[in-house]
Amino acid sequence: MERDLVCGMIAKAEFNYEFNGETFYFCSDLCRNEFRNSPVKYLKPTRSSEFTDGIEERKIAYFSMEIGIDSQIPTYSGGLGILAGDTIKSCADLKVPLIAVTFLYRKGYFEQKLDTEGNQQEIPVQWNPIDFLRPLTNKISIKVENREIFIGAWQYDVIGVNGYSIPVIFLDTNLEENSEYDRGLNDYLYGGNQWYRMLQEIVLGIGGVRMLNSLGYSGIKKYHMNEGHAAFLTLELLNKIRKNVDLKLDYEAVRELCVFTTHTPVPAGHDQFSYDFVNNALREFIPADVLKMLAGEEKLNMTFLALNLSRYVNGVAKKHGEVSRSMFPGYNIESITNGVHSSTWVCSSFQKLYDKYIPDWKNDPYSLRYAMSIPKDEIWNAHLEAKKKLIEYVNIKTNIDLGFDILTIGFARRAAAYKRADLVFSDINRLLKIADNAGKLQFIFSGKAHPQDGMGKDLIKKVYAISKILEDKVKVVYLENYDIELAKLLVSGVDLWLNTPSKPQEASGTSGMKAAHNGVPSLSVLDGWWIEGCIEDITGWSIGTSQNNESNNQQDADSLYDKLEFAVIPTFYQGKEYWVNIMRHAIAINASFFNTHRMVQQYVLSAYN
Repeated sequence: MERDLVCGMIAKAEFNYEFNGETFYFCSDLCRNEFRNSPVKYLKPTRSSEFTDGIEERKIAYFSMEIGIDSQIPTYSGGLGILAGDTIKSCADLKVPLIAVTFLYRKGYFEQKLDTEGNQQEIPVQWNPIDFLRPLTNKISIKVENREIFIGAWQYDVIGVNGYSIPVIFLDTNLEENSEYDRGLNDYLYGGNQWYRMLQEIVLGIGGVRMLNSLGYSGIKKYHMNEGHAAFLTLELLNKIRKNVDLKLDYEAVRELCVFTTHTPVPAGHDQFSYDFVNNALREFIPADVLKMLAGEEKLNMTFLALNLSRYVNGVAKKHGEVSRSMFPGYNIESITNGVHSSTWVCSSFQKLYDKYIPDWKNDPYSLRYAMSIPKDEIWNAHLEAKKKLIEYVNIKTNIDLGFDILTIGFARRAAAYKRADLVFSDINRLLKIADNAGKLQFIFSGKAHPQDGMGKDLIKKVYAISKILEDKVKVVYLENYDIELAKLLVSGVDLWLNTPSKPQEASGTSGMKAAHNGVPSLSVLDGWWIEGCIEDITGWSIGTSQNNESNNQQDADSLYDKLEFAVIPTFYQGKEYWVNIMRHAIAINASFFNTHRMVQQYVLSAYN
C-alpha cells in the first residue's frame, strides 16, 4: 500500500485497501501541519459495494465489560464504557463489519445520591431492558464448578448516519434455569467480590464467544478485547482451535485472531484472580500449567492472558503506549489515541453551526478543521446558547445562583484520588485573591466514586466542604449522578475544561475531547491525550511541564494558579476575540483529530488487518 506523505491544508491521494476480501475506499484528504508528526489515512464512509446487514458479513467481534450507548441503558460506569459506545457508533457510520458483546446489568452501575455533606449513596437503577432491547431466543451454557450457568441474550442495533447497523449483544444470566446467585451475576457492573467479578468475566469471555457461535456469527476474523475483562475468550478459542493431528493447543492461531486494547497505566487496575478461584470455577477447562504459562505464576492476571494471546496490542495514547511498554517489558505494545463520537457530543447550537458551514462534518469529522473559517461572533453565540442551558439547569437543580457572565470551569469525571479534584483548592487564600484581582470564577463538579472507593468518596465530601467555606466568593457546585446526558450539558456549557490527573495515571482521557468539539478549551496536566492535543495558548493551556514523569502536588497547584491568574482569566475577560480564536482552534485542531472516526480507521488499518 502506498503511503504518501501529505502536507498542506488539502491533498488528495486515493487508493483501495483489501480487508478480508472486501475492497475499502480510502482518501488521504488530510493535512500534516506543524502540529502533527505524521499523516493519518482516513477511511471514507463509502465502499466499492454496499454492506448488507447479514450475519455472515461480520468479521470483527468487539468485547467490552461495559458499553455506554444511551443514558437510559445504564450498562456503563465511565470512560471505558463511553469509549466503547462511541467506537461502535463510528463503526456504524463507517460501515465496519463489527458486532459487539457486553453484559446486561439489571441494576446498572448505580444511581448516585448526595446528601448536604456530600456523602454518596448508591441506589439501584430502575430500568426495564424490554423497553430498549430486543430479546433473543438463543441460549447457551457454560460449566462452572459442577453446575451449568445458562446465558441468554438481548440485542440493540446502533444505526449509523448512512443506515448501516451494528448489533450489540447483551449477555444475561437472569434465567429461570439458574440458581438465585447465578441470576444475580447480571445485577451490578463492577459489583460484588472477586469471585463475583471473575464469574462475570467468565460469562463475558467464554459465554460471549459461545453466544456468537449460537447466533450464527461463524465468520469472525478478529476478537477485539476492550480491556482485559474479556480475556477469558482466549481460553475458549484455545479449546475450539486445536491442531488437527495431536489436538494440541494452537497458540499462534489464537494470537492471529485476537486484538487487545489496554486502558490502565496503574498495576493495581489490572484484574487478577487467585488460581484457587480459577481452578474451582473452570476445573479442567484449560490445564493449570498452561494457565500459569499464559497468565502468570502467582495469580491469573487478565492483562497477561490477553497480552500473551493477542497478535496486536495497543495503549490508548502515545504516552500510555510508552507507559504500558515499561509496565510490560518484552511485549510489542502500539498506541492508538482515543477519540469521541463527534455527532454524539456536539451540542445542538454547534450542530446547527457546523451544518451551516461544514455540511459533511458528521460523515467526515476531520472536516471540522474548517471551523477556522466560521465567523467568531457565531462561534461565541453558539457557546452562549449552550452555556445558558447549563447555567439554567444548575440553578434550578441546586438553587445556587450561578452567573451567566462569570468564567465557568468544569471538572467532571470518575471521583478517584488520582484525578485530584481538590487540586484547584490547594491554596484557598490564593484562589480567593485570584478571583478578587483577576476576575470572577465559578466551578461545576460532577462524578461518581466507586462504591468501595473510600478515598474517592472523601474527595466528593471535601469539594462539598470547600464550597461552603468559599460561599459566594467563589461558587462551587457538585452535580450528582453524572451520566451521558449531564456530560453533554457540561462539556458544551462550561467556558473551560479542567483536568488534573496525577501523572502518569491518565491513560488517555476523553472528556476534554468532548469539550473541544464544542469549542471549549482545556486547562490540563500534560498526561494522556493532552500531551498530543495541547498547543499552548492555541488549543488551551497546560499545567506543569512535560519534563516531569511524575506529578508534584505543590508544583502542579502553583502552575494551575499561575495559568488561571496570568493567562486564562485575563484572556476570558479582556481578550474575548483571542478567547474565541482559541475556541476555533480547539475545534479545528483537536476535534478534527481526536474523534472515534479517525480512531476506528486506525484500528482497521493496524489492528484488524
